[in-house]
Parts: sequence; C-alpha cells; structure tokens
Amino acid sequence: MYRLKFKIILLSAMAGLWVQSALFAQDQNWTHFRGTSLNAVSESANPPTQWSETNNIRWKTDLEGKGWSSPVVLDNQIWLTTASDDGKKMNGVCLDFNSGKVLFNILLFTPDSVQGKHSINTYATPTACIEKGFVYLHFGTFGTACLSTSDGKIIWKRSDMNCNHVQGPGSSPIIYKNLLILHLEGNDVQYIVALDKTTGKTVWKAERPAKVYEPLAPIGKKAYITPPIVNVKGKDLLISNGSAICQALDPETGKEVWHVIQGTDSTIAMPVYENGLVYFIPGFVNSPEGEKYTELIAVNPDGAGDIAKSNVVWKRKLPVLQLLTPLLKNGLIYMVDTQNNLLCLDAKTGDVVYTKKMKNKHYASPVYASGLVYFISGKGEATILKEGRNLEIVAENKLPGEVFATPAILRNQILIRTDKGLYCIQKK
Repeated sequence: MYRLKFKIILLSAMAGLWVQSALFAQDQNWTHFRGTSLNAVSESANPPTQWSETNNIRWKTDLEGKGWSSPVVLDNQIWLTTASDDGKKMNGVCLDFNSGKVLFNILLFTPDSVQGKHSINTYATPTACIEKGFVYLHFGTFGTACLSTSDGKIIWKRSDMNCNHVQGPGSSPIIYKNLLILHLEGNDVQYIVALDKTTGKTVWKAERPAKVYEPLAPIGKKAYITPPIVNVKGKDLLISNGSAICQALDPETGKEVWHVIQGTDSTIAMPVYENGLVYFIPGFVNSPEGEKYTELIAVNPDGAGDIAKSNVVWKRKLPVLQLLTPLLKNGLIYMVDTQNNLLCLDAKTGDVVYTKKMKNKHYASPVYASGLVYFISGKGEATILKEGRNLEIVAENKLPGEVFATPAILRNQILIRTDKGLYCIQKK
C-alpha cells in the first residue's frame, strides 16, 4: 500500500513538472503571427524599453531579398521568409537565436509567372508557423511548404492552391491539432483550406458563400486575414472575417457555425478575443451619403446562423483599410487607425478612453509585455505605453529603415524585422 501511494505521489509530481515544463516552453517561444496564442501577449517579465541602432542591440543580421513576415521562434531557431523584389525566388531562412547566424537559407519556390502586388507589400509577407520538428512556410498562391527544423529538408510542398491576390499575399497559416489552416482569398476565388500537416493533403475546404460575394466588384472580394481559434463553452471556433462576411467555422470540419454579413472590400486585421467577446473589423461600408468607413464590431460568439441582430454588442466607426491588428488586454483595446490616430477603447462599450495623433503610419501590430504596449511605425519609430486608462508614454526609440513586420517579444528580448534585416534587442 505504501509503495502504491508513493508511486501515485511520484507520478503526480512528475505530471506537475511536465505541465510546468510545457508552460515554461510555451512562454519561451513565439510560434505564430502575434505569438504562440496569436494574441500578441508576451510572458516576458523584463523586456527592453530603450534601444537605438547602437544601444542594447544583442545582434543584427542582414537578410537577402525582402519580406514583411514576422519572425517565429522555437527553442534556438528563428524562422522567417524572404523573396526577391520580382518574386521569382522565395526562400525560408533560419537563424540561430543566440547569435543571429544564418543556419539555413532554402530556396522553396521559383514561380514561372508572378502576379503583381501593392507597392508596400512583398512576396514574403505571410508569417510562418512552427512546432517541434517542423516549420510551415506560406507564400499565398505561390506555394506552401513544410520543412524539417533539424536539417532544413523539405517534407512536402504544394503550389496548387491558387487565387489572384491582386495586391500580393498577406494571410498567415495557423496550426490546429493535426491541421495547417490557410486562407486564399483573391478577386477570383475565396476559400479557407485545412491540410494534414504531416502530408500536406487537403482535409477540408470551405468556400465563402457565393450569394454574399456576387454583388461585390472583383477588386472588393480579396482579403488578407489570419484567423484565431477561440473556445466558446468548450467548443473551438475558427473566427475568419473575409471582405464581405465574418464567419465562425468548426476548425475540425470547416462547417459554418455563425456569421455576420458586412463589408464590400479587403479585410486585413485579425479578429481578437477576450472575456467572452470576439472583436473584428469588416470590409468597407458605403453609406447612402457616399461616406466610406469600416467598423470595429464586438459580438458574443455563443450563437448560430446569422447573429448580426442577436449577438452584436457594439460597433465603433473607423477609417477604411485597417491594417494592423488591435491589441486586446485587460479590458482595453489598443490600436492605430489609418489616419494615424492611436486609440485606447473600452472593450465592454467601445467608448474611447484616450487618443493620440501619431506622426507616421503603422503597419506592424502592437505587442504587449510586462504591463507595456509596444507600437512601431513604418518608419521604425517605437512608442512604448504603460497599459491602463491613462496615456503614459514610457519610452520612444528608433531603428533605421522601414518596419512592417510585427515584432516578437520573448525571453526578455525583442526581435524587430526591418527592410534590411533582423535586430535582436536586449538590455545590457
């Protein structure tokens, strides 16, 4: 009996250590666009707040080609994508986290023909996602690949999932259980597809509802969003806001659970979730008076079918073409709109808590760490705010070059990608 009790206690202790180890490992990594939980919230307790090109730079690595994909990190590896300016060469790049040394630079796709893109976009804008042993790199219509992280070998590739992006790719892949979920929404076709992550074979495909998209001009049908997974009363939902409709899908099957119809043009910002509410930004609204605008919409995700009348909690008008994904933390929403207004909103009501006019446009999404909110403009200007209902700027910093990629904050360090390379910032 004593031995049995001792064995049970030992197994319980080992299980507790395993859980702690798993949590610690998750806290130490940044595996998707906007982090392991796709919410841009870092667990770092002591992140840097001061830097320049010469101050608190642990290392900097120049990168060939161009790309706005964010860095993802697992263990001692950083992965990102790059592409030549003309889009004829698309690479996956792996760096050593401690030194910034390039470990792999793998040519993945050389398209026979290349679509055009917006002048501010690149052919390597979607962020990769990574798990133990494997990294998944996506270039939109041009191709998707799974690589072994141990040796950089290609496990599988696909280049048959196509659409006309019009302005270049932008949606990032996510890992869900045994699936890799991708969005391909152009002016010709609009669909979401889930692949078996071990083989690359299609498990399910969900097309946007044709009746909703038929009235739209072709240019208005495209979208560039990355979906989060939220859990509502024990059931996982994939929240996906296309240019004309926001849908909650069952991530196991791709079947729709609910929808809100609104919008007539591109969506870019991710939906966000906290305290039982989902927040998303639909495509353009064209008012009878000729005004074009969009909205931030808060919905209760516990519903079915068309929930536009039953589950919408509040709406707030915004300028069109919201580029960055808002940060939602502790009941407050932080964002910069396309008119360069930094907004802090009450998540329960949508009311403005405070606002500040910024000097330049912001494309990178804000990131949270240790009570601080980090914004970085397209000109490399960082504005660090103390979280809360009062505007308090803790620090302002600058790096040379352009910044479109959302930074990663982990292990009390910040990874910031510019148009020239990747910086690792750490307090000295």
